[in-house]
Amino acid sequence: MLPAFLSVMRSSILSTPFLLLANKHHYHCSSSSLTSTHLLAKDTTTIASALTFSAKSRSPILGIQTHGLAIKLGFSVDTYCQNNVIKMYSKCGVLSDALQLFDEMPVKNLVSWSLIISGASQAGKYQLAVETYIGMTRTGLTPNEFALGSVAKACTSMEYGELGLGIHCLALKIGMEKNPFVGSSILYMYAKFGVVDAAARVFEGVEGTDVGCWNAMIGGYAQCGCGFEAMKTVSVMHSLGVLMDELTFINALNGCTVIGTLDFGNQIHGLVVSSGAELSTLVTNSLMDMYFKNGAKDPALKLFDAMQHKDVVSWNTAFSWYCQDADAREVAVLFHNFLVTGLKPNSATFSILFRFCGDILRLDLGLQLCTLAFHFGFHGEAHVSSSLINMFSNCGAVEIARLVFDSMPFKNINNWNEMISGYNLSCKMEALQLFRNLRELGLKANECTFSCSLEACFKTANLRVGRQIHGIIIKTGFASHGYTCSSLIKCYIGFGLLDDSLKFLSGIENLDLASWSAMISGLVHQGLTSEAIKFLNNLKAYGEEPDEFILASILNGCASMASHHLTQSVHSLILKTGFGTNVFVASTVVDAYAKCGDIASAEVAFKQSSKYADVALFNTMIIAYAHHGLVVDAMRIFKWITAANLKPSQATFVSVLSACSNMGLVDMGRALFKSITLDHAMEPSPDNYGCLVNMLSRNGFLQEAKCVIESMPFPPWPAIWRSLLNGCRIHGDRQLGEYVANKLVCLSPEHNAAYVLLSNIYSEEGNWENNAKVRRVMTERGVRKELGCSWIGI
Repeated sequence: MLPAFLSVMRSSILSTPFLLLANKHHYHCSSSSLTSTHLLAKDTTTIASALTFSAKSRSPILGIQTHGLAIKLGFSVDTYCQNNVIKMYSKCGVLSDALQLFDEMPVKNLVSWSLIISGASQAGKYQLAVETYIGMTRTGLTPNEFALGSVAKACTSMEYGELGLGIHCLALKIGMEKNPFVGSSILYMYAKFGVVDAAARVFEGVEGTDVGCWNAMIGGYAQCGCGFEAMKTVSVMHSLGVLMDELTFINALNGCTVIGTLDFGNQIHGLVVSSGAELSTLVTNSLMDMYFKNGAKDPALKLFDAMQHKDVVSWNTAFSWYCQDADAREVAVLFHNFLVTGLKPNSATFSILFRFCGDILRLDLGLQLCTLAFHFGFHGEAHVSSSLINMFSNCGAVEIARLVFDSMPFKNINNWNEMISGYNLSCKMEALQLFRNLRELGLKANECTFSCSLEACFKTANLRVGRQIHGIIIKTGFASHGYTCSSLIKCYIGFGLLDDSLKFLSGIENLDLASWSAMISGLVHQGLTSEAIKFLNNLKAYGEEPDEFILASILNGCASMASHHLTQSVHSLILKTGFGTNVFVASTVVDAYAKCGDIASAEVAFKQSSKYADVALFNTMIIAYAHHGLVVDAMRIFKWITAANLKPSQATFVSVLSACSNMGLVDMGRALFKSITLDHAMEPSPDNYGCLVNMLSRNGFLQEAKCVIESMPFPPWPAIWRSLLNGCRIHGDRQLGEYVANKLVCLSPEHNAAYVLLSNIYSEEGNWENNAKVRRVMTERGVRKELGCSWIGI
């Protein structure tokens, strides 16, 4: 009679479910080949076959039973058998058991090392893969294609460029650079690191390029932002008749997203349908993402609705793009539908939703989601905590954001960056203190850290620390990074140190457009439009062409100067460079002409671009009409939006409410505000409330404006109280003005608006004694009124 363990083993392997599973996966395992006689025979080949089947079927229970039988039969020290056990554990996702067995092996051969390296790389344990590879080389073994390909993949993920180069050299030395697996891993590494020429050379040298090599090439191009090269590779692959798989389509769609080309994305969609890959959830998720990021929301939602098997990524993709419209109701309904499916939200789900709540200042909604996140066990998770810090900071609860930060058991650099940014929103000195703490702990700052810290220096008027951070940037080698360069330029220009900005700019060897853009936009922001135009001319002298951001910045400067001839010149340049069809630039052109007083040219520019049917462009035209007192025309454009089957945005209602405010059309403004909820199923944004309060205050409905502020679903902010206080000044309501001024001083004690407006209220009613008291308090608290100046260019 068999021992109990062997009986269980025999019944497990010979059971009907086991054989059915074998048939399902087309594994030819006849009952005669798996009889107890063979199993009990001391035959490592049979044991290896059972372990291989366990690995292919991802059945750890069967694999553990087979491992136990191998030990029982005395095969525990057989290297061939142990290698198969390691392979089984790795394939079944039990890497820790594979490592334990590997460490206990008396004799390790090349296969043993390669299995651990490959298993660690596949499991995402890239550091372990690299360390194991180094350990193998120290034994004197020459790696095979599996070890080389797997460690090259690990180097790519860990950004170990020097080690990756060494692996390529070794592959050349031992003649494996032409192996498809090794070649695809190395070319993907080069492509992802941005060394596109080297990747192309490796690709050309691979013998018998399979679909894996093509995928690596396309994916590498997409990863490093070379979307056109990715598209070209897809075209060549298709023309050669190479059969595309799911990963090909996913990489190709990522390439379409990088360059923002919807036409090529539609062609890829056609290939997906013809190949039958539209049934793949992964491919459909990529299609949705491509359509969303190219602004084609309707086909993306159509795909989402038609999906038979939605996973969490599908829902997260939908959440990301629903949240961009800032419609709390739609997002809430979508999230409810998601929970009804029984799927469990992941960290990305909560991260998207928390940031959305922060963007629309809905702390009440965010707190409800906090409870749910804790219920699902995401408290303390780094990604979710960063989003929580962002939400609380945006909603003015920076103290709670700090509590979240301090409660985190492990903080990565992104968490520190988020907290520094949170303090920047409130212009608090704690941002710089946090940067000091980060340095004291020995954490390595990145580009975002330096950018946030430089912003903190500017907002707290701390030039000395800004120069110190500049020194740290040079010391740590970040001075040549585009993002850091832009931040340094903005910081120095913000302090009015144009010479320092120029000196820093001249020291950069390869100026990119981001650095030029930072310099030009910074000059415009400081009111130095003439200097900005000189830089634009220098940019063109270097043989570079301005992008849409530079052109928009220059136009904003022209608008602030009300310089009609400059606006016309820049508009001509825009048409010449082909940016006239860019909706962002077209909106800026309309705005610039309107602010120069030329509403006719604004209308012409609008009509030339309105065929692109973008809500932002319509909003700009509404504001232009409103500033010129043409409310009827503004409302006509508002009706065009709905006629064009476009959904009004929150900014649309800001535009039309501003028009009503300027012309004193209070009843119409009230009706429009109500229609946000009733007719468009949207929640009014803080800006919408701000426009309503401004309209009511300017037209004498002061108590109603006060009630609106105190009944908002989010806490009041200084600007909205200032609108009401200005209304109190206009209409001479001293009592309410004192109440509002007190609220404003509590929220923003360093700002001069509350003191100046209240003193004006007193002076206009002849109360010079209280006027003097307010001015005296300003002096005692160090609050100063900024002097203004104006001029007219002729």
